[in-house]
Amino acid sequence: MSSIAEALLPAQQAGGQRMAGALPDTMRAVVCHGPEDYRLEQVPVPIPGPHEILTRVELVGICMGDIKTFRGAPSFWGNAIQPRYVKPPMIPGHEFVCRVVALGPGAESRGVQVGERVISEQIVPCWGCRFCHHGQYWMCQKHDLYGFQKNVQGAMAEYMIFTKEGIVHKVPDEIPPDEAILIEPLACSLHAADRADVGFDDVVVVAGAGTLGLGIIGAVRMRNPKRLIALDIKPERATLALRMGAHEVWNPAEANVVERIQSITDGYGCDIYIEATGHHRAVNQGLSMLRKLGRFVEFSVFNDEATVDWSIIGDRKELDVLGAHLGPYMYPRAIDFIGSRRIDMRGIVTHRFPLSQFAQAFAVMERGEQSLKVVLDPQG
Repeated sequence: MSSIAEALLPAQQAGGQRMAGALPDTMRAVVCHGPEDYRLEQVPVPIPGPHEILTRVELVGICMGDIKTFRGAPSFWGNAIQPRYVKPPMIPGHEFVCRVVALGPGAESRGVQVGERVISEQIVPCWGCRFCHHGQYWMCQKHDLYGFQKNVQGAMAEYMIFTKEGIVHKVPDEIPPDEAILIEPLACSLHAADRADVGFDDVVVVAGAGTLGLGIIGAVRMRNPKRLIALDIKPERATLALRMGAHEVWNPAEANVVERIQSITDGYGCDIYIEATGHHRAVNQGLSMLRKLGRFVEFSVFNDEATVDWSIIGDRKELDVLGAHLGPYMYPRAIDFIGSRRIDMRGIVTHRFPLSQFAQAFAVMERGEQSLKVVLDPQG
């Protein structure tokens, strides 16, 4: 018996669940055993324990964090400085939209019923640490995320469990699947934009017009800044960035974007810079582009260390440098904005693959050529 099957078996022994028809005994799942060692396997269908929810996965998105985990990035697998975060064998996938198929004993109290469409926030808080006690659950000390630890299996499978600690939200059936799958990344984008605290007179630069960057652009535009400029080296992303609300889109590979910012701000620099590329060069670009007393918001996860001249942050410019992590308290807002199209997410999902073609899907996502969000269809 594989270790992933052993990890799922305790849930199989739970009883008392309400189900939507008969469920199979096994399912297909992508299982991570180590860097670049991902396998399509047949594993047991988990049965929900007390207060747990079993769901059928409708779609699962591939995040660049998934790609970096696949490639063995130290941020996930650890190095001499930081401990390993991932705990294989695990089923990846933290961007998902699902439908309830079974409730464990007592799960009725969680406000969902069999047949309803649902999502669970990607963080699975412990609810016992100092951060959880202060409402800062997204910084939970234990910090389990679906798809990164074997006790909280992810969505690259036909079925997944929402654990008793998970934060669950209903998703209206009217939202098309290719838009519903973007709830998680949009929640993250909304949090990053919230951290930026954009004002009416601000010149804002968003570096990166991928899925997260586009969501940030849409969220920042709702705050009506004086000027909103998107940066991306892929020209095909300009149309979506403009639709999301950017006033202009510049390509750093074709123009000196620092000089251009200086030219439109009387030599001062932009007021706010939001980094959403995950490339270390974009960090120094932002520090150079910001005016004195400007605000830098960092969202990305990096493959490589970003080395900067800290004198720029302190002695020369006295910058505010803020981090942004996950999408706390933003899921209801993301669901509303997508459903109402106040932020129009159409066209962001560019590729859909069956679960059996996960390797091809990973490759398309990693290359990023004529692609934005790549998703897997476990039912396809």
